Amino acid sequence: MHLSNPSGPLSVDPLNLASRPLAVKFAFVFAGTLVLALASQIAVPMVPVPITMQTFAVTMIGALYGWRQGALTVLAWLGEAMLGAPVLAGGAGGLAPFAGPTAGYLVSFPLVAALAGLLAERGWTGNRVIRSFAAHLLANLLCLVLGGLYLAALIGAEKAWLLGVAPFVLGAVLKSALAAAVLKAMRRFGDRARLG
Repeated sequence: MHLSNPSGPLSVDPLNLASRPLAVKFAFVFAGTLVLALASQIAVPMVPVPITMQTFAVTMIGALYGWRQGALTVLAWLGEAMLGAPVLAGGAGGLAPFAGPTAGYLVSFPLVAALAGLLAERGWTGNRVIRSFAAHLLANLLCLVLGGLYLAALIGAEKAWLLGVAPFVLGAVLKSALAAAVLKAMRRFGDRARLG
């Protein structure tokens, strides 16, 4: 893991992906799609959009992979879903989720990963817990805004807010705090490994 000074943030490339062979990069993309598929199955059923760990996985992949590789991984996962693989919430796959109430959220995910990755590359990660939390929260809010706007076009602004945005704000805060805590722990582990 490339680290700067012990009190600084994770470097631009915490998993050293830039220096790895293309085959290894593809392996990371594949592993990321598996993580996204598994996180999508951890859900609390709600109508019209379930609460899942998808956004947690999306922002973490962005922060760990960097904005380019993170967005590419999320696009690959969405591609798997479009081809019919049951990788979305509730084991959904195919084109229907991209035309229904979840479409705006799904389309936002590559942008969410890119934003989390871009902010992490700028040091909003690791020991900078408040900035790390803020980076993940901003990425989660981007998802809610874009998903809510699409939902509003389907069911109206008030219903979209009540059903597709407001119930998920607390989850966004909690998942952002969890992401910041995990990245802080990873940084601490990395520091110990480097010094040990």
